[in-house]
Amino acid sequence: MAGNEPWRPGPYGRRRPHLLARNAIRRRLGDWFAGQDFVEVETPILQVSPGLEPNLTAFGTELVGPDSAASRLYLHTSPEFAMKKLLAAGEPRLFQFARTFRNGERAATHHPEFTMLEWYRAGADYQVLIDDTAALLRAAGKLLTWSGLACDTTLPMQRVSVAEAFERHAGIDILASADDSQALAAESHRIGVRVAEGDGWDDLFFRIFLERIEPHLGHPAPLALYDYPASMAALARRRADNPRVAERVEIYVCGLELANGFSELTDAAEQRRRFVADKAAREARLGSSYPIDEDFLAALAQMPPAAGMALGFDRLVMLATGATRIDDVLWLPVAERGD
Repeated sequence: MAGNEPWRPGPYGRRRPHLLARNAIRRRLGDWFAGQDFVEVETPILQVSPGLEPNLTAFGTELVGPDSAASRLYLHTSPEFAMKKLLAAGEPRLFQFARTFRNGERAATHHPEFTMLEWYRAGADYQVLIDDTAALLRAAGKLLTWSGLACDTTLPMQRVSVAEAFERHAGIDILASADDSQALAAESHRIGVRVAEGDGWDDLFFRIFLERIEPHLGHPAPLALYDYPASMAALARRRADNPRVAERVEIYVCGLELANGFSELTDAAEQRRRFVADKAAREARLGSSYPIDEDFLAALAQMPPAAGMALGFDRLVMLATGATRIDDVLWLPVAERGD
């Protein structure tokens, strides 16, 4: 704050109804998890590795010991690694409202510090997660709205594969072009979607998706988009009957991505290969990366078959209250700059 200028609460009064609704929604969601025999957990925010997804940037810090020796740690971009360690330790159903941090993200639906609702079920797959999310949406509110669109949570959750969505809304057989950037570039030209110099397959996938597909998803009913191309598996296992796709699902409401989940990969050797590839991709793109969490890989080898979902709780509150910006459902948004 510059000089002796007094602190002012800003638009707090306008936000307060949204904030009281936030508390009520959190209680209802917590009650749902309790009714399903989930255990609420709290895991450390400081981690050896914040995750290795090439598109996420973490906040770094130094942990200084009593002997003044320092080690590099990061604020997690998801509680996923820590919660899976608890799955491996024997907790069969767990959930968490986790404070989560991602640098370089600020917009109407993004905030550098936000709340992630994350839950895991041992012995389940991604189809069970879809049912879970449908129940949680109903607990949040009957009608969710965003950007002039409405979603009735009492309607059955629509289930559409990624391949079906690309065929329906863009006229593209996305699996036929999997990992072939030239083929997908040709398809992009054909339907009038811009192709930029140096675009890779992922760049083209997301541009087509954002322009031609995402606006159609999640209204008038919530929608589960499932079976992503295997190259986009992240921490998901491949489908045994169709290894071209991974058991990954994203939930859409009013054209907005709300949640992302997997049938979890439990093959530690395969996960290491993916981490190494992600590190290389990040280093090539940004010139730096994050370490691999060896404790996580050791736990993964002992983890039972499971499924987990991460839901943006602040976004859900926005949709339930009619707020137009994520800042409007946060008690005190992070200052945009210091003086």
